[in-house]
Amino acid sequence: MSKATTRTTFAYLAIFCAAGAVYGISCAPGALWQDSGLIQLRVWHNDVEGFLGLAISHPLFYLVAIPSKLIPFGSFAHRVNLVSALAAAVAVANLYLLVRLWAGKEFPAVIAAVTLALSHTFWQHASIAETYTLWAALFLGELIVLLQYGRTGRTRYLYALGLLNGLAVAVHMLGAIPLVCHAVLLGVLVVKGKLRLTHVGIVALLWMVGALPYEYLIVRRMLYSGEVLATLASAAFGDRWRADVLNTALSWRIVRENLLLLALNFPTPNVLLPVIGGFALCRMRAVSAFRCVLAALLVLFLLFAFRYTVADRYAFFIPLYAVLCVLAGLGVHFVRERLSHPAVAVAIVSAALLPVPIYAIAPTVARRMNLAIGTRADIAYRDDYRYFLRPWKTGEDGPDRFARDALDAVGPDAVIYADTTTVAALLLVQEVEGRRPDVKIVTGIVSSRGAPPYDADSFAELLEYRPIYVTSNRPGYAPRFVLGGYDLRRTGPLWQVVERR
Repeated sequence: MSKATTRTTFAYLAIFCAAGAVYGISCAPGALWQDSGLIQLRVWHNDVEGFLGLAISHPLFYLVAIPSKLIPFGSFAHRVNLVSALAAAVAVANLYLLVRLWAGKEFPAVIAAVTLALSHTFWQHASIAETYTLWAALFLGELIVLLQYGRTGRTRYLYALGLLNGLAVAVHMLGAIPLVCHAVLLGVLVVKGKLRLTHVGIVALLWMVGALPYEYLIVRRMLYSGEVLATLASAAFGDRWRADVLNTALSWRIVRENLLLLALNFPTPNVLLPVIGGFALCRMRAVSAFRCVLAALLVLFLLFAFRYTVADRYAFFIPLYAVLCVLAGLGVHFVRERLSHPAVAVAIVSAALLPVPIYAIAPTVARRMNLAIGTRADIAYRDDYRYFLRPWKTGEDGPDRFARDALDAVGPDAVIYADTTTVAALLLVQEVEGRRPDVKIVTGIVSSRGAPPYDADSFAELLEYRPIYVTSNRPGYAPRFVLGGYDLRRTGPLWQVVERR
């Protein structure tokens, strides 16, 4: 091993350890709200397939996370959160290695890694149980082997590309976007005579090996249901997101929100570096395959996230941020070649660290301005400004406190009609801690065992002999048949349903 390789290896490990330490400290200590809580719940139940359609199954993440249950120390929920933290650290280190190999310099690679590590959405998802950081680690691994193929022409790197993309698809269907680019690249190489069809066959076989967890779920669903087209639709869109995935309409509200999201993730003068890097990319001649794929990914990720309309679409910008950070590293290299004064390096480093104090003061500033951030702001033990504007979740125990107090506040044999934000925390605390097993928790997507149905027909009869509570008094979060015909009385963090006077 050469001295340069040894030095790069040590730097890679140092970046991984530094990012792991940051994310380990910022990691949420327990149960979580919303989708992240449902992820924890699925890990607790060893549920690899899920209940919202195959596109939302993310099987490889669960195969990685489920063994965390075997660790004999720390809380279960915290260990699941740490899976995302460690995956994020790998992603940051992979970004460092990618830019280091491409630019040949340490400084641009470190700045690129720091820029991704401290970007708001990526940092936030490194602090909670989510699938995106593991996907990002694999995706950046794809770019590393693609770069090496472009430089060496060795087919083994294409084999690794197929395997890594298959693994990425098994984590998240976002991997389908790079898959399209890779398929086009392979086709072009075959047409130009640089690649034989046997090599393409090996790449495809390795891709199938990587995507095997997802393929297994698809084939099993087809065999059990007998519905091929419905299964393929579920694998592509989930149970209810076809319109969002295929959306082509844009409104000024969505455009404005998307621009604000970009500003939140790069609140620093270094936001100009990806622009400079894009300019440098256009002027480069070396590694043309890598350059073309990177440019295509930039456009495709931007188009996909910008016109996506799901409520949590901010998470789908993470692939775009990863590509922008690669270009930021190239931009740093371009600037430093022309402005080598130490003051320029100090300014770039300072700007790269600037997001940390900005995120620290953002909740206070937003609260004083009474700024609307589009959240519901009615959940006990959750300060929405702090929860959504600070990416770190150190000491954020609101879901645990809410669930414990809610379960302790209800009467014997009570039924809680929960919303999707709070249901996972309630079920997780109840099942993991064995708290109040007499209480039944109900939603339209997941409920405790033996819970009554989530419908209006059985509700009136149920209320005659069991106390019933809801987690919110707002339309869209409380059942419509409750708000329309009953009164609500505040009980701890819940509302008890009573007959209308």
